[in-house]
Amino acid sequence: MQTIARRVARFSDLREDRAERVVVDGENILLVRHGDTVRAYAADCPHAGGPLEQGGLCHGRIICPWHKGTFDAATGNVLEPPPLVALDRYPVVVSSDDVIVAPRKQPQAVRHAAAAQPHYVVIGAGAAGAAACTALREYGFGGRLTLIGDDPHAPYDCTALTKFVLSADMAPADVPPLLAPDWLARHDVERIVAKVARLDVPRRTIHFAHGGQLTYDTALLATGSVPKLPAIAGIELGGVHVLRNRDDAAALVEAIGEDAEHTRVAILGGSFIGLETAAALRKRGTPVTVISPEKTPFARQFGERAGAMFRTLHERNGVLFHLDTKVVSLEGKAGRVHELTLENGERVAADVVLLDTGVAPATGFVEGLPLQKDGGVIVNAGMQAAPGLYAAGDIAVFPLHEHQEPLRIEHWRVAQQHARIAAQNMCGARHRYAGVPYFWTYHFGKNFEYLGHASEWDDIVIDGELERQQFVALYVKDGKVVAVLACERQAHTARLIDAMRGGVSCGDALALVQSVVARNSARPLP
Repeated sequence: MQTIARRVARFSDLREDRAERVVVDGENILLVRHGDTVRAYAADCPHAGGPLEQGGLCHGRIICPWHKGTFDAATGNVLEPPPLVALDRYPVVVSSDDVIVAPRKQPQAVRHAAAAQPHYVVIGAGAAGAAACTALREYGFGGRLTLIGDDPHAPYDCTALTKFVLSADMAPADVPPLLAPDWLARHDVERIVAKVARLDVPRRTIHFAHGGQLTYDTALLATGSVPKLPAIAGIELGGVHVLRNRDDAAALVEAIGEDAEHTRVAILGGSFIGLETAAALRKRGTPVTVISPEKTPFARQFGERAGAMFRTLHERNGVLFHLDTKVVSLEGKAGRVHELTLENGERVAADVVLLDTGVAPATGFVEGLPLQKDGGVIVNAGMQAAPGLYAAGDIAVFPLHEHQEPLRIEHWRVAQQHARIAAQNMCGARHRYAGVPYFWTYHFGKNFEYLGHASEWDDIVIDGELERQQFVALYVKDGKVVAVLACERQAHTARLIDAMRGGVSCGDALALVQSVVARNSARPLP
């Protein structure tokens, strides 16, 4: 069916510091002005549908307000994940003061393999693995490309597990995929569902648990992490769960059952997985108790005051805490857990137990490569671990800042950032990680965003009301903002994450926060 180009806006009304959404024959379209040029893109982020006009448009970058996916304003191409594919483009013409758009998506390039060699392999089919495959094809790799992982499901958005699956807002089978169902096939990416038993790094050979082997020219290792199981008596009882993948989430949902209000759940540990799970289960009315050796949740990451705010938010919604203590044993009846004993002798009833007791890099199968004591893979700023081998995500020990000790950051989006840098360098570039780490955590309808990474700080400067979960908190070291914690300030964080790429002072960050209010109050298009 032929589409008709339509006048959608006045050119003189468009601003270069803010994108505008228009609807043309049912198509949601984003108008982006640069000088005398206007470009038209899909208005919703391809990752989760975030409204791009509510984010940031700065320094030639379109930044999604929801998860800080970033696109090149001149091309619509991905610059920062979690989106993995470019924005759809629409034909646009400027005639005098009229902006005219045809609501017809322009076809995106499909990049096929042009040869069987060289052979690149991505080991790990999660967030980083999917990001690597898309980036390798995007940056021109035309050889054989193989994606290996032991999860039977195609790469999916595992952040939905604690946020939406456990609250029964989403079925496990409905967790969104990271790529269109046919993307791998259309771009000639071979998928192998198998467990890797041994990776011989010097010989560049993969040995599978079911037998057989595969050689490669260059590989990206992106296997993530595995749960640490504490040495507690009774850990083998039925009803004891971990949560790392979609099948784990489905098993936990099944264990809680239909009678969620009468299934007592104990969570051992107070990390983001544990407390997001607590919030999700309380939405269903499930009795939840959190037992953690920490005195205040998230105090190490965010400080005592913010940690106390999270605890109060959870307690107000019915979560019970036993803090500054540990579980010494799990007691069972008929082979299933029914009670926990704390180190002070106190007992806690539980029908289901979730182990939120930390993770370790999934690198036990790697041979011929020096690893850190915890199993981490040391990489340079370009994510290279050895000749012919790169690493990304939870396993990667990388230099976040020059002249500082390398570290591991277990954030889902950071894994994708790593993968894109690695893919670029596997294609011949010499790029280094220069991104801003980012993650989001969801508790009782409140979305908290964390930008950057701060192991220490001199001061925390707060704009807004922390206790009411409406704020931006700036973590300041030597006058520079090293991290940001925010809630209900997504337009602010979209611009802050851009500013932090080049370093920003506390004063400039506060000025930017204040300027967002004025910018967003401008008159909309008629």
